[in-house]
Amino acid sequence: MTSVGHRLASLSSHFSGNSESQMKIVVCRDLGPDVMPLLRSRSELEIVVWPHDRPSERKWLLENINGATGLIVVFGEAVTPELLEAAGPNLRVVSTMSVGYEHIDLTAVAARGIKVGYTPDVLTDAVADLSIMLALMASRNAGETMSLVQSGHWPLHSWSPFGFCGPQLSSDGTTKPRTIGFLGFGRIAQATLARLIPFGVKRVIYTGSPSSPPTLERDQALAKEYKLDSLLRVDIAELATESDVLFVLAPGGPKTRHIVNEEVLRKMKKTAILVNASRGTLVDSDALAKALREKWIWGAGIDVVEGEPQVGIDHCLVKEPRCVVLPHIGSATLETRLAMATLAAKNVLAGVFGEPLPSELNLKG
Repeated sequence: MTSVGHRLASLSSHFSGNSESQMKIVVCRDLGPDVMPLLRSRSELEIVVWPHDRPSERKWLLENINGATGLIVVFGEAVTPELLEAAGPNLRVVSTMSVGYEHIDLTAVAARGIKVGYTPDVLTDAVADLSIMLALMASRNAGETMSLVQSGHWPLHSWSPFGFCGPQLSSDGTTKPRTIGFLGFGRIAQATLARLIPFGVKRVIYTGSPSSPPTLERDQALAKEYKLDSLLRVDIAELATESDVLFVLAPGGPKTRHIVNEEVLRKMKKTAILVNASRGTLVDSDALAKALREKWIWGAGIDVVEGEPQVGIDHCLVKEPRCVVLPHIGSATLETRLAMATLAAKNVLAGVFGEPLPSELNLKG
C-alpha cells in the first residue's frame, strides 16, 4: 500500500470510532443530559466517566487517566504531579468546573505545557445574589430565629419590643446610610453593589489587590451610574473600621489566607456584618468565632469555610448563633451550574482539538 493509502486508511480508522485511534477524555463527574452529548457525540473521542455522584476515587482516576488527552475535574479531584505522571505525555488540557483552581498544581501543569480551563463569569450573578441573601440573613438573625422554629421552641418564646432585632441594611433617608465595604472589588463585588443600590446605599469603600493598577476612572463611572455619594479605595484598616457590611469577595491563595484575622475583626463596628462568599481561607474561623462570641461584631454570613466540607456540628462557627453557615452553594442555581458544566465541556473539547479555550487560565502571569 502506498504512503497515501496508509494515511487514508489511518484517517478512516480515526473517524470510524476505532478505540485505538480515539482521543480519551476522562470526566470525573457526569455533567448531565444537557452537556454530556457535547462530548459523546464526537466519534473521535473515547469518553470515560466516573459513574457516581461523588468525588471520584483516586485509584479509579489513576487507573483511567493513562493516555488521556483531556481531563474534566471538579473541586474533589486534586491535579497533582502524580496524576500528571500517570496520565502520560498525551494530556493536553485540564478543565475544571469551577472558578477556583486551588486543587490544580499550576506549576506542574505549566511545566508540561498543559492548558487549564476554568469557569469564571458564568457564576457572577448567582454568587452576587447569595451575597445579598447572606447579608440579610446575618443582619436579621435568620440563623438564630430559624432554629427557634425548627426546634419547636417558638411557642415558648414571648414577644418583646426589641427581641431578635438586628441592624437594618436598607436606608430610606430617615436612617443613617450604611457604608458598604468590599474586600476585593472584581466582577462579583460589582454585581453585588448593583443589587445593593435599591437598599439606598450611598457610600462604598473597597480594598483591592496592592498590585492592581489605579481604577479612578472606573470608580467615577460606577459612582455616577449608581448615584453614590462616594466610592473610594481604602486600606484594610479603614475598610474594617468604616464598613457596616463587609463583603469578602477576593481570590483565595497564600497571599490572602486569613486576611480577615483577629486584628481586622477587632477594628470592626459592634453592629457590623461580615459576609464571605469567596474562599474559606480568607477568614480565620477561630478569630471570627471569637469575634461573634465576644460581640466585637454583630453577625456573619458565610458560604465558605476553611477546611470544608469537614465542617461538623462541633465546628466553632456552627456553634455561633449569629453565624449563618451555608455549604458552599454560591453557584447552586440550575442556570449557573448548567452554564458551568457547558463551559467545562467546551474548554476540554477546545484543548483536545488544539483550539483556543473559551475560558483559559493564564499560566504565564
